[in-house]
Amino acid sequence: MTARIIDGKKIAAGIREKLKQKIAALPSAPQLAIVLVGNDEPSLIYVRNKQKAAAQIGLPSQLHHLDENISEEELLKIIAQLNADSEINGIIVQLPLPKHLNTNRIINAISPLKDVDGFHPYNTGMLQNNEKPYFIAATPLGVMQLIRSVSPNLSGKNVVLIGASLIVGRPLATLLLNQECTVSITHAQTRKIKELTSKADILVAACGVAKLVKADWIKENAILIDVGINRENGKLCGDIDFEDVKEKALAITPVPGGVGPMTIAMLLSNTVDAYLLHHPGL
Repeated sequence: MTARIIDGKKIAAGIREKLKQKIAALPSAPQLAIVLVGNDEPSLIYVRNKQKAAAQIGLPSQLHHLDENISEEELLKIIAQLNADSEINGIIVQLPLPKHLNTNRIINAISPLKDVDGFHPYNTGMLQNNEKPYFIAATPLGVMQLIRSVSPNLSGKNVVLIGASLIVGRPLATLLLNQECTVSITHAQTRKIKELTSKADILVAACGVAKLVKADWIKENAILIDVGINRENGKLCGDIDFEDVKEKALAITPVPGGVGPMTIAMLLSNTVDAYLLHHPGL
């Protein structure tokens, strides 16, 4: 039996429509500031997609496209100005940054009340404490919705994550632990990785290795979430070998059309939440 396709485009479209209706009922539109340093091609594409999706729901975005050689001090001044601007509700700094810039220092300079990417230590720390942060990182939030579309009750599920990044793997592990899952995080140094993945009820691949996960890596009727975006022979593919696993898995996200649209939808949702945070009583 062929695996069910978890349609991230469709789920994200439903979320965006609800956000559009919510924005239309507000006294003014939420405002998102996007800081882009340099001309990294994937980053340019991601930013265009974010701005397009924001515009479609009536959410204005303000792009600060900066020279790749900007100094750290200059960039921090711009972030301070955005923090102080009462018209700006959410701020994101598109990653990766050029190597001469300290990413942690830049992210930490964003007000946690405007950190709609959910990367500020206050927000990540509150999540670790199983308390409510202002914002949770968009990709893990989107992944949780995709998983719940197949399995609403996660308590007791055995979950394996391939990839331990601060953007996806670690916050997602915390979200899953908070839902009473048993979570294993694997990475480049993990030994006998297939012994772990083959026991997973839910497998999330976010390591950036094209078609790494094969059918013999997975359990029968596993739920597979593919966060990877890779190019192979000019075509986009994920970290999971879709064709190899599709007859064994219960459900799987496609690449493209799975996690990507959900990440943008959750970023927009965070921005609307930021507006409401800055306008109590609405």
